[in-house]
Amino acid sequence: MFKNLSPGAIGLRGASLAESLDLAGKTGFSGIDFNIREAAELADARGVEHVRDLFATAGVRPGQWGLPVAWRQDDRWKTDLEELPRLAKLGRELGCTRTATFMPPASDERDYAANFAWHVERFRPIAQVLRDQGCQFGIEFIGPKTSRTRHAYEFIYTLGGLMELANAIGTGNVGVLLDAWHLYTSGGSVEDLDRISARDVVVVHVNDAPAGIPRDEQIDNVRALPVETGVIDLRSFMRKLDQLGYDGPVTPEPFSKRLVDLASVDPLGAVRAAKDSMDALWKVASLE
Repeated sequence: MFKNLSPGAIGLRGASLAESLDLAGKTGFSGIDFNIREAAELADARGVEHVRDLFATAGVRPGQWGLPVAWRQDDRWKTDLEELPRLAKLGRELGCTRTATFMPPASDERDYAANFAWHVERFRPIAQVLRDQGCQFGIEFIGPKTSRTRHAYEFIYTLGGLMELANAIGTGNVGVLLDAWHLYTSGGSVEDLDRISARDVVVVHVNDAPAGIPRDEQIDNVRALPVETGVIDLRSFMRKLDQLGYDGPVTPEPFSKRLVDLASVDPLGAVRAAKDSMDALWKVASLE
């Protein structure tokens, strides 16, 4: 496992790949999330080796790239799918074969069975392209009850449900973007990880939950830095991942107003605060 920075997750908006790498390198993050389309533009203009050199010079590895397919948009997703082989090939050439997206936990149009079938149909061709390029595809389930009760039809919001969907897609390269917040708010526990393997975990997000709020009343975009409140048992979560043999990126996603405000005036300070929280998490979990 390695400490990975997602600039947007801590409130850094519009940072270029070079800027993100500089911030990660200065603060000791081992990897970063990056925009594969931006990397493709740089590779087209200056060559793949130039992009590799950006990472190498910063001493930072590519952690994962967000899925560049607007799969929920009927008028766009097929066009994006046509571009995916080229982008996934570039990801592989950069040494990064992990990509991921999130999946809404409810719908106003489709009941559970219809929505399940729709997601299999929509995700399978994406997963097939990624498999052909040697890439893994992570899907994030969204846990909070508050994210699904305002919709007509509930959908997948647990790890078990997500793995059922991955198995139905059936391409062998689909797993979970495992977020500690969503595992907690879904009513799940660390023991749920005993039913999966390291190969099933594509990407990991870590965060904490505000204290004093019942689990079913937690709101998705109001969180805290890892080990900031102690509400989520991140020690057990990380030790279980270590026991599984997960070797991929672990990324703080705190959705913290305090951190977002700091990022707007002191980007380096915000990244340092995120890195400090990750160092504390590694120490609590006895990982270093």
